[in-house]
Amino acid sequence: MAGRVDVSSPERFEPALGWCAREVEEDLPELRVVLTEVPVGNRVPVTIDSPKEIRDRLRDMSNRFRGARAVGIRREPVPAAYRVFFRQIGLDPDVVRTPIEAAVLERMLRGGFPSGGLLRDVLLIALIDTGVPVWAVDAESVDGPLGIRPSREGELLGEDPNVPALPAGRLVIADASTALGILFGRLAPQYQAASATRRLMLFAVQVAGVPRLFVEEALWTCRAALEQV
Repeated sequence: MAGRVDVSSPERFEPALGWCAREVEEDLPELRVVLTEVPVGNRVPVTIDSPKEIRDRLRDMSNRFRGARAVGIRREPVPAAYRVFFRQIGLDPDVVRTPIEAAVLERMLRGGFPSGGLLRDVLLIALIDTGVPVWAVDAESVDGPLGIRPSREGELLGEDPNVPALPAGRLVIADASTALGILFGRLAPQYQAASATRRLMLFAVQVAGVPRLFVEEALWTCRAALEQV
């Protein structure tokens, strides 16, 4: 279970560590999934349009990513660590872009970071601030803590018969019973946050070369923003 958080004091933020299958730990000993929960309660749905202060923050961030900064993002330490990890697991980061590079490319193509709703914007802000990607699922749909394991031959993503079966050995984010999403890829639709979501499970993926402090900051940024809406 994720740790409790005092959003007014990031020093006291204590997210939980997810699990990794033994074979994953042996091959990728510094790979971690880090978790925290956010109670949404009866406040505004996380799918609403972002308030003005969050849209303003995205606009300010857009102004920071121009020209040389955008082109050189891949050489910064945290983005570079994710590029190295992608190659370790057989992904070409120049074809399948890391989350931070994909976000910056979209900014260059669209002239800014477009607002996509409260939750999406909060996750994007954390990514741009820290270089660490954060995902969110509906906590009430999850069977126990999340972890990383290889997929089983023919396994379905979220038990959805409308998506192709997974090959054996693909790294996935999973709960106790099901693969929720592909590592650094798509999440099964039934686990994604919706207007009726009352608790969110936020998770970030830490790889070799990414300090734990950056991971915790990314999660804290998301939780603090959502708690204050």
